[in-house]
Amino acid sequence: MSATFGGRSGRQGKLSQWLLGRRPKEAADDGGRESLLLAAAAAGLPLAPAAHPAPGYRCSCDRVGCPTPARHPVSFAWQTQSTTDRAQIERWARHQPQANFITATGMVHDVLDVPLAAGREALERLLSAGVEVGPVAESDDGRMLLFTLTRGTPEDEDEWWPCELDCHPETMDEHPLLRWHCRGSYVLVPPARLPGDDQRVRWVRGPEHALPDPLSLLEALTDACARYAGADSAVWPVRGA
Repeated sequence: MSATFGGRSGRQGKLSQWLLGRRPKEAADDGGRESLLLAAAAAGLPLAPAAHPAPGYRCSCDRVGCPTPARHPVSFAWQTQSTTDRAQIERWARHQPQANFITATGMVHDVLDVPLAAGREALERLLSAGVEVGPVAESDDGRMLLFTLTRGTPEDEDEWWPCELDCHPETMDEHPLLRWHCRGSYVLVPPARLPGDDQRVRWVRGPEHALPDPLSLLEALTDACARYAGADSAVWPVRGA
């Protein structure tokens, strides 16, 4: 399901292979899809069905000019619909065999969303330093998703970070190219398909890894993103993408 980079034995070799583009082998056929989704739910990630690619780089929602094809939930009630219930996820997976799935953030977990190159650099630095890193996914549209514990609760409203972290002038300089998905946001959960030829979202480190505190990763991610920041390199994801 995933590659384990945190072990002391052979860590550098595995990191080098991964950085050269050798992705860990995960179940590529539909037979492994359900087990991967159930593993994510078992780890506490609440899931809900999402759209999937349609021919011609279109979205299954059939919305003309869909701004986030194959990357959004199918229901407007996705926040209340999201669940870790095994039976419900099995029903969805079997009755919607082409559907992607999203995981709602800000309930149990948050997601730090960064450019792929910056994420790889930060991940190597974190693992080499022995920092505990949780589940990590990468997408073929050039983003890395690092899953962490959520920081906010309704009781400590001042601790909420906006998921539009990279959209406001006062936060752009401090956290360039980084988006913090928390309350009211979501990300695709592997395995997911994107529009294009064999474009996917896949686990680099699977959901069996414990969720870390996001602040333990933030400095390395921010430093790496700052080195990749620039007018021509910015990739600003649409809300919930």
